Amino acid sequence: MKKVVLLMILIGLLAACGSDDGSASGEKKELVLGGTIPYSDMLEEGVKPYLEEQGYTVTIEEFNDYVQPNKALDNGSLDANLFQHLVYMEAFAEENDMELSSVITVPTAPIGIYSNDYDSLDEIEEGSTVAVANDPTNLARGLTVLRDNGVIEFNDDVDPLRASEKDITSNPLNLQFEPVEAAQLPRTLDSVDLAAINGNFAISAGIDLTTALVRDELPENIINRVVVKTENLDAAYVEDIKEAVESDHFKEVIEEQFQGFHKPDWMSE
Repeated sequence: MKKVVLLMILIGLLAACGSDDGSASGEKKELVLGGTIPYSDMLEEGVKPYLEEQGYTVTIEEFNDYVQPNKALDNGSLDANLFQHLVYMEAFAEENDMELSSVITVPTAPIGIYSNDYDSLDEIEEGSTVAVANDPTNLARGLTVLRDNGVIEFNDDVDPLRASEKDITSNPLNLQFEPVEAAQLPRTLDSVDLAAINGNFAISAGIDLTTALVRDELPENIINRVVVKTENLDAAYVEDIKEAVESDHFKEVIEEQFQGFHKPDWMSE
């Protein structure tokens, strides 16, 4: 009987020593980070090497939609994700009864106005067709780029994050807007005069962000960010992810591989 009790104690001790991703200290040292292109590449090149130097084992998981990364975060399959801005995060969390928190903002691919016909906004001819996203947030951002560059005007009281074609008060060139699913916008360049294309979709289509006629200046709540479950916000690994993004290595990767991205204010201070 004593041998049985001793064996059970020994098994318990071995199980305790092997818990928490193999860390004797109890700190999480195996991380799974997820993101959509190009942010999965940003994690792979800019964040993973730094974390591995700190003793972590890091796996990067790539997603092709904006729903699964948060579901995976909520069910514990991911420890953090990178693909969304604050407006989306808060709306998704509320709709799906999740507790999500922002850790740090990162350089974000802006929406740009692209054209195969024009080299500048000054060349735009009357009646030109403009492909825009058919979802409210990206439609508003595309129209706001045109508004900020003097092509169209809104009422002063219009929220630029919720603007639509009906809010346009001045359209001197009589531009014709054609709503299209955001992911399909790069394909429209051969059939329209201009297109307001999300940076991530432009990159996926092989479009150089620096070739945009103009790009949007992103407000803080539209800049993408590392996100975790709120209950993990104070975990040591979350602080280490933040430090990875703030590192010189991360900044060097951005300068070399992510040209044309809008940088958050903290990177310019």
